[in-house]
Amino acid sequence: MQTDFDYSHVSTTARVACYDDLKSAPRITEIPPADTTEYIEKLTTTVYEQARMMGGKIPYTLVREVSENFIHAQFKEIVVSILDDGNTIRFADQGPGIAEKENAKKPGFSSAIEPMKHYIRGVGSGFPIVKDYLDDRDGSIVIEDNLNTGAVVTITLEHSPSAERPSAQAKRSDGQASSSPSPSQRIPISSLYRLSPRERQFLDALMREGELGVTELKEITDTPGSTTFNTLKKLEEAGLVAKSPSKKRMLTDIGYEVAMSGD
Repeated sequence: MQTDFDYSHVSTTARVACYDDLKSAPRITEIPPADTTEYIEKLTTTVYEQARMMGGKIPYTLVREVSENFIHAQFKEIVVSILDDGNTIRFADQGPGIAEKENAKKPGFSSAIEPMKHYIRGVGSGFPIVKDYLDDRDGSIVIEDNLNTGAVVTITLEHSPSAERPSAQAKRSDGQASSSPSPSQRIPISSLYRLSPRERQFLDALMREGELGVTELKEITDTPGSTTFNTLKKLEEAGLVAKSPSKKRMLTDIGYEVAMSGD
């Protein structure tokens, strides 16, 4: 590990490889150097959106948690591969690797140092959050050594293609094909939700941080406690926010789309 590494800026380029199948070369997107916060956000958003476009169901929060872990590798030679219609995402680096692979998935085990904690929580909660979520849904997180040096973290969410990816020519009850709306006919997601400035503020905070406790949201948004609870209740009832396995709040997939839309 480089001891004088500048954790405020990432000087390397990450590559995101999308595999439609394994018979042809993947489509590659590059994430250029940037300030660390911007870099992690851009990487997370790119991976999440490309996986979703392929039909994947892995939540934004899980992609964020694993992407943040690259800071431990000082962002060396990042490659993220998206497979299985977006339901398997493999995160690889060429950093020092992860020696205690099983302990890394338990709360409280951490190798984070002070400069990292400006950009991640640094308390050993990332992989446990991912593991708990996937365990509840027959998914998995696997940590392996990379070929020469570094780590490879693979997250997989089991899915039913027939149930989750209906044909664009879905059958109507009369047996005739019914076409899905064209992109120009679809209603923008943001038009379905009318958010107050405070609700928008909460979604923006959750999109930046990945997941937050009630007290954390209260402090970040400078909102009174009772108002925080009421706002979260409204967002949960609207299906935009849900409780994470750690009992904090996180964006749902729809919540992420609304947050990204800018309303």
